[in-house]
Amino acid sequence: MIDGAVGRSLKSGALTFSAYEMGEGPLALCIHGFPDTPHTFREMLPALASAGYRAVAVTSRGYEQSSQPPDHDYSVAALAGDVRGWLDALGAEKAHLIGHDWGANLAYAASALCPDRIDKLVMMSVPQPAAFAASMMADYDQTRRSWYIFWFQLPGVAEALLPANQFAFLKRLWRDWSPSWDDAGALSAMQEAFSQPGVLSAALEYYRTAFNAAHPRAIASQGLLSTPIVAPTLGVCGGDDGCISADVFEAAMPPALFSGGVRTVRVARAGHFAHLERPDAVHEAVLGHLRG
Repeated sequence: MIDGAVGRSLKSGALTFSAYEMGEGPLALCIHGFPDTPHTFREMLPALASAGYRAVAVTSRGYEQSSQPPDHDYSVAALAGDVRGWLDALGAEKAHLIGHDWGANLAYAASALCPDRIDKLVMMSVPQPAAFAASMMADYDQTRRSWYIFWFQLPGVAEALLPANQFAFLKRLWRDWSPSWDDAGALSAMQEAFSQPGVLSAALEYYRTAFNAAHPRAIASQGLLSTPIVAPTLGVCGGDDGCISADVFEAAMPPALFSGGVRTVRVARAGHFAHLERPDAVHEAVLGHLRG
């Protein structure tokens, strides 16, 4: 999936996760989002490895059959627990976390769950979750951009309409979110992942569980998403992001929720997948942050 990386399996509880590793040094753990795969870090892993880091990209819960839990728990609390489990499986006491899209949510929640094990945090394309939820509901333009989240909440509708057209739908999301960019390789990796049984349902559950106040782990999840983060944090957004506007992203990174400090970087001429569209600019920002 990533040229030059070594494939391996990570066990966390009863689940098994595919991971891709490159380089030696302090651990930099990369977490992908929706609708994506570890392939999204094919540019970043070599850059991290060349800079002296042990770079690892993991396949998130549900994006392969071996990590689809029998209890269908896709709560933020469960996902944050996965990240901690990955650190254990990698034998790492501490790590830098780099998350894109939903991976940014996971990285934030894991930083709240086990703050003593997170060195520095990078959140790409999705800002602080609780602040973003408030911004999304208060900003008409952002509510319009986030229409798919509300559509995913309709029981049975997405399952009925997406299977026959899911790849066209997912590709359209990519192109809406990064309007001036096209990447056949990334789209192919996404299509291969979503061809596997259960992956589409798992991806939908991320969104549904996040809005389900009756879920058994809803309180624990919300607690993680509202906990101030002690790890120094970098937020990276694309200036032309069609999913979350750069203005909303920057406003939804409030210093009050980042006790270890926070700064944001807006990457010009890039959309939601800025780390693929303008990798050099993103790598410069990320490596500068990790080096302190």
